[in-house]
Amino acid sequence: MYRLGKLGGQQSMLVFHALARMGREGLILVSPAEPIVSIGYFQDARKVADLDYCKARGISVMRREIGGGTTYLDENQIFFQLVLRRDNAAFPRQIAALYQLVAGPCVDTYRDLGVDTVFRPVNDVVTREGRKLSGLGGADIGECMVFVGNIILDFDYAAMARILKVPSEKFRDKVHKSLEDNLTTLLRETGKRPPRKHVEDLLARHFSERVGQLEEAPVETEVLEAARALEREFMSDEFLFKKGRAREGQVKIAEGACVLERNHKAPGGLITVTCAISNHTIRDMSISGDFTFYPRERLNDLEEALVGVKHEAAEVERAVRRFYEEFHIDSPGVAPADFAEAICGG
Repeated sequence: MYRLGKLGGQQSMLVFHALARMGREGLILVSPAEPIVSIGYFQDARKVADLDYCKARGISVMRREIGGGTTYLDENQIFFQLVLRRDNAAFPRQIAALYQLVAGPCVDTYRDLGVDTVFRPVNDVVTREGRKLSGLGGADIGECMVFVGNIILDFDYAAMARILKVPSEKFRDKVHKSLEDNLTTLLRETGKRPPRKHVEDLLARHFSERVGQLEEAPVETEVLEAARALEREFMSDEFLFKKGRAREGQVKIAEGACVLERNHKAPGGLITVTCAISNHTIRDMSISGDFTFYPRERLNDLEEALVGVKHEAAEVERAVRRFYEEFHIDSPGVAPADFAEAICGG
């Protein structure tokens, strides 16, 4: 087991990459010494992160070899990074079972710290009420499988919302609010911020209970040298801007929670919607565009009427139709079905 404390942003994410490429197993506990933006392996960095903003603020941006979304990392998060050889017969072969194995120590640590926490498949650790506390990520690197998660002492919601590349400031505001609604921390849940060493001790104990006794050791020189070599590769434009894919106009907040922005050209004009979705239900909604809507003051009421509606085209259309009938809405060239298509897609 390697307790690395706080490392320079990139190095905090590169030691586990180095271990995996070298075929070495181990558990790493670490935090970035300064903020860093981590791009998922399959994402397009230019589409998901505001690179100009990050550069102006001196925030490093790197792509990791693990999937998932763009994340904001800082010293208020303690990361656990478990590296296992794929040929190690002591561990399950199925990815779902491995996620459950790795989630266990995270869940137990949060519980020891006073938060009633559960594992929500496929890869989230959440409070009993469903607020996300940790998102687990996994990947095969070299001859190894790597699983990464974190204990969140505190979180800068505004910074996370700001580093994302989003289609509008209205969208950013909803990302910020959705983050606050769906992502929580030890400080928010308990009112306390435990000492880092205490959290690490709990993680080490609970991992030992599941993967076998762990002995603390310094990181070998060759591992650090490999990590430094990887830094040059991972921070290069060639690697950072490698072709990825992203769903434009959508930011995932947690499993089952996202913020999206969509446009739909109806015969009567363009409809733009920005909404927050959680558990397949609309939690927040903004509607704008260049269409005609009479009485115009009722548009805000329509936004409110859609909160709580299932994010399904048929349900949305039914809710809009009821609203039209109740308030005698007139919107030439724009029908309830157009709002349903704008909100839910074709």
